[in-house]
Amino acid sequence: MIVETQKGPVKLAANLKWLFTDLPFLDRFDAAAAAGFTGVEYSSPYEFVPVELHKRLDSTGLAQILINTPAGTAGSPTQNGAAAVPGAEAEFRDGVKRALEYATTLGAGLIHLMAGLRPQGVSASDSMSLYVDNVAWAAEQASPTGVRLVLEAINKRDVPRFALDSFEDAAEVAQSVDPKTIAVLFDVYHAQVDRGNLIERFNALLPSIGHVQVADNPGRGEPGTGEIAYANVLANVAASGYDGWVGCEYRPVTNTIAGLRWIDDLTPGTVGKDWRDQ
Repeated sequence: MIVETQKGPVKLAANLKWLFTDLPFLDRFDAAAAAGFTGVEYSSPYEFVPVELHKRLDSTGLAQILINTPAGTAGSPTQNGAAAVPGAEAEFRDGVKRALEYATTLGAGLIHLMAGLRPQGVSASDSMSLYVDNVAWAAEQASPTGVRLVLEAINKRDVPRFALDSFEDAAEVAQSVDPKTIAVLFDVYHAQVDRGNLIERFNALLPSIGHVQVADNPGRGEPGTGEIAYANVLANVAASGYDGWVGCEYRPVTNTIAGLRWIDDLTPGTVGKDWRDQ
C-alpha cells in the first residue's frame, strides 16, 4: 500500500503478527491484500514450511519484506533473541542460518537480527562486545545472499535489560561492522518511548536506516491514537528520500480494518485499492 503524505509517498507493509489477528495466521495474507497492502512482515515464519508461506505470497501478490531471527521459548534466556546472550553462540548461529534460508526462499530482503536480553550479572560492555562479534559473523553469512540485516533497539520500559536499547548504538554497530549488509530498524514507537525527538533523530540516523516501523504511544495502537505527531513524522520520512518500507507493527485499538482509518486521518490520500471498500 502506498500512502501519499504532504511530502510524498510512503510504502506501508502489514505486520501479520499484529494485524488481522481475528483470523488464523495463513488467512491473514488474503486479508492484507484485500485491504490494499502490497507487502507484509512478521517476526516468526518458523511455524510453517517455507513453501506454504511462498504459496500465500504468490496467490496474493504480496511481497515479503522482513522476518526476524528465531527466538527461544518463552521464559528462556533467548526469548528475545540470542545475539548478545553469552553461552548462546551456537543457538544464534543456527538461527541466522535458518533465517537466511527462509528469507531467500520467501524473497525477504530484510532480517531483524534480535539482540536478546542481557543476563543478570553480565556487564553491558561484555554483552555489547559479544553482540558486535555476532553481528559481524552474521554479516559474513548474509553478504553473499543479498539479504540485509537490521538492528532494532527496544526501549527500557517495555523490555528491561534488552541488550540494544539505543538506536544511536545500533547505527554505530552497523557503520563499524558492514554498512552495506547491516542497517538500523527505526521503530518510531520505541524511539518515542526511549527519548522522543523523532524527526531530528531519524534524519541523523538516515544513512544507516534500512527499515521503519510505526505504532503510537501510549498503548502501541495505530498512528493517531496517541501522542506522536504522525502526519509530521511520515511526511518527514517521505521528504527524507528514504525509499524503503514502513511496517505497521501496532495493536489495533478496536480491529484492523476500523483502525486503518488513520491513513485517511493522517494522509491526504491513498494510491491503490481502497481499504474502505472492505
